[in-house]
Parts: sequence; C-alpha cells; structure tokens
Amino acid sequence: MINLQNYSTQNIKNDVLSGALVAVALVPEAIAFSFIAGVSPVVGLYGAFIIGLITAILGGKPGMISGATGSVAVVFVGLGLSVKGMYPDLDAQALSMMVLHTILLTSIIAGLIQIAIGVMKMGKFIRLVPQPALFGFVNGLAIVIALAQLTFLAPANVDQYGSWIEIAKASFTENYIMYIIIAITMATMQFLPKVSKAVPAGLVAIVVITLVVYFANISTKVVGDLADLSSVSMPTFVMPIAELFSWQAMSMILPVAFIVALVGLIESLLTLSVLDEMGGERGSGNKECVALGVGNTTSGLFGGMAGCAMIGQSVINFTSGGLGRLSSFTAAVLLIILVVSFSSVIAAIPVAVLVGIMFMVSIGTFEFSSMKRLKHMPRADAFVLIVVTIITVLEDLAVAVIAGIIISALVFAWEHAKIQARTSKDKDGKKIYELDGPLFFASVTSFNEQFDLENDPDEVIIDFKNARVMDSSGVEAIDGITEKYNKAGKKVSLRHLSEDCKKVLTIAGPFCAYEENDPTYKVAVNK
Repeated sequence: MINLQNYSTQNIKNDVLSGALVAVALVPEAIAFSFIAGVSPVVGLYGAFIIGLITAILGGKPGMISGATGSVAVVFVGLGLSVKGMYPDLDAQALSMMVLHTILLTSIIAGLIQIAIGVMKMGKFIRLVPQPALFGFVNGLAIVIALAQLTFLAPANVDQYGSWIEIAKASFTENYIMYIIIAITMATMQFLPKVSKAVPAGLVAIVVITLVVYFANISTKVVGDLADLSSVSMPTFVMPIAELFSWQAMSMILPVAFIVALVGLIESLLTLSVLDEMGGERGSGNKECVALGVGNTTSGLFGGMAGCAMIGQSVINFTSGGLGRLSSFTAAVLLIILVVSFSSVIAAIPVAVLVGIMFMVSIGTFEFSSMKRLKHMPRADAFVLIVVTIITVLEDLAVAVIAGIIISALVFAWEHAKIQARTSKDKDGKKIYELDGPLFFASVTSFNEQFDLENDPDEVIIDFKNARVMDSSGVEAIDGITEKYNKAGKKVSLRHLSEDCKKVLTIAGPFCAYEENDPTYKVAVNK
C-alpha cells in the first residue's frame, strides 16, 4: 500500500510529476493497442486505468507501470479472427460486441491463471531466464518500441508506395513538422536534465510544445485525430454474455487466456528484473503475479482488456524520479481523470511529442553495453542474445524468452556433457577410475568412453567422489557398465555413491562399496 508517512516532500513531488508525465504518455499507447486488438479505444483506456491502479497498490515493484500493452493486444488479434469464423452469420455490430465480450472473458480467465501462479509462488522461475536472454529481451523490446512509433509517421495511402525509401520520402514531405517537433522533444529530454531536474523533461516538452502548437495554430497530427475521446466515461461493471460459456466458445477462449497469462507474466517479471538492476532494490515476483492477475480480472469485469507491465512507461517513470507507489497510482488516476474530464486538453497534445518521448525511451532501454560485450562473450551467450532480440522483434516476447531458455539449457547441457576419469592402481593391482564431472543424460556417452574393458585387470574400482549422478540416465549408465564388466568375468566395486543412488541401482547395487563419507545428494529419476 501507499504509506505517505515514508515520503519526504521531494519524494511526493517527484512521484506526482513523473506520474503525470506517464499518464499523458499512456493515452496514445492505450488507444493504439486497442486498435491492434480490434476493439474501441475505450477498452484500452479502461484497461490502462484499472490494471495500473491495482498494480500500483498491490504490485511487487513500487513505481512499475502496468496497463494495456502491445504484446497482449497482438494475442487478441487471432482471437478476434476466431470469433468471426465461429459466428459468420452475425451482422457487423453484433460481431463487434461478440469480439469485445470474448476479449473481456479471456482477460478475466487470464487474470485468474496469473493469480494461481502467484499463489503457488511460481514467479521465482523468472530466474531461469539467463542474462543474455534478458539483454536480448530488453534490446528487442527497445526496437519494438521505436518501430511502433513509425505508425504515427506513415504517409497517407502508404500501400501505394513500392519501397521503404519512397515511404520515407513521402513521410517526411507530409509530416516534416512532426519530425521537427520530435527532434525538439528529444533534445529537450536529452539536455534539460543537465540544467535542472526540478520537473521531468518529458512533461516540460509536452506542456510547452502543446501550447506553442495550439496558440501558433501549427498544423500537425494531435491525439484527437487518433480517436474521439469525448464520450469516455468512468468504467462500469460488464458481465460477459451467456453464449460464451458454451463448450465450443470456451475451447477457443481457454488456450488464448493461457497464452495471455504467460505473455503478461513474462513481460511483467522481466520488466521487474530490469528495474531491479536499474535501482538496486529487489521486487517481489510472486506479489506482482497476484497483483497483475487481480488487475486483469477486474479490468475484464469492468470493460477493459488484459495487459501487463510496460517497460517503456516504467523506464520513463523511473528516470523521471518516480520510484514509489504514489507515482504509478498518480499515473493511473490522472489518466482516467484526463480522459473523462479533460478530453479536449488531451486531444490537443501533438502526437509528435509523445513519439519523441518514446524514441528517447527506446534509446534509454536498449542495452548498448551488451553490444560491446558481444565480442567478449562466449559464442553461445552471444548467439542467445542475438536470437532473443530478433525473435522479440519478429514474433513476440513469450516465444523469444522461451527460445532463449531452451537454447541456453541445450548449450549448458552440451558444455557439461563431459565426464573425465583419472586412472591409477592400488597396492593390490586393482585399477581405480576416479571420475570427475556430472553424470546425466548428456554425459553418458563420455562416461562409457572412459573405460578400457578389454585391457583392465580382473578387479576394477569406480570412484564417484568427485562426480555426481544427476538423473536416471546416469543411473542406467552405471548399471550398464557394471553389467559389461560382469559378463567379461571381472569384478567391479563402486565407491562414493549416495544412498539415494544405491537404492535406485538394480544391477550395480550389490557392487557398491560403502564408505563412511558417502555423499547425500538426491538423484532425479522417473519412478
């Protein structure tokens, strides 16, 4: 909760001002993501308000901004197409209503899944994401943020142009004023903090440039051109229509809800990790899972779409001094107040100012240091970083992160798929194999290659003091090599195996030499 007793006057001022900046920046983003999902802009605005408000109060990271996001909105695109295919006889208005209610119900179910994941304390699994994958996610997301702004700069009838060069020329010809405003905004955000940090530079840019454009009557695209905000009111309770609770509809909704839940959690927990590194204080992943789930469920019940943490706005808030819950609370509350009560003021804000701010966020988000580290990284880590970056841009965050984890896991298994043995003989002439390394599915071949069955003496000792049996494949490998020596008429003794491992062995079990200091690790086996 927001405890004002822990706030100084400076903290309150910074949080309120940075929250105000974020609130203004959230408006066009929420509208744009609504268009992506195929619903009214009101749905995205409600989602940004409700999710932002609840995560501000209950979330696991003070100052983190959540709301309607592109990564979740993209998932809803396919859902909308499925709804149209399932109800081909509906007219346009009825179909639009069916798509809306399907998205609302999907958001509710996704939120419930996220709550369950948080209650089961599974948020810690974000630690499985390796650092190169985290760098790739951040870099890819920075590129996605920048590319998303190009939509606002596209020329009219963009399809008539045959190449990117022609599109760029037409864009500059039509929108040169926007380019000038973007440049001024970026320069303001770059240099104003070096003079004074009393007020967030982004907020200064919005206020000053909006006033200049309005009173000078400069012709440029404004927020009001994106959508009509005059009819937006406070959200009210919405019950999904009964037709969606059929088995046919639920079979379509449940898989999408699961994907929405995972995408939302991955982006939120990775954003939390990024802010942890920027600020040095660790947030609670499980708490964020529950808060996001409550936010998405509530959003769906009050006419809003599901969402998650927004790394761009979170970085804006953080770098503008918004480090406490009051900043994200202010952003959510001020967002709905601005849209409901001051829609004409919001409508007058030049889109180019917000684009300039997001370009600066993109630059600030990109880990340029990771590019310098590429040549010094192991090749496998560099490969993971590049692959995750590319997949984040071309596909989506969830696929990119899962691919990064899988590639890293395979690389780890490959690099550790070697077990070595030092050989010696004791005073009785027995040959001793002292193993070193993990014995698991990937190192079984290397394990078998260590033994010289034909030339070994009649008695052999295999010592596992510096080795560890990791899984059932390792256990079976021990059974296998023991059986080979037995068939050759040679005696094998096994030393320094854990009690757990000895119990699992079937063939080699009787040949375990018991020592006083045997290890006590557990073996992962299928029983």
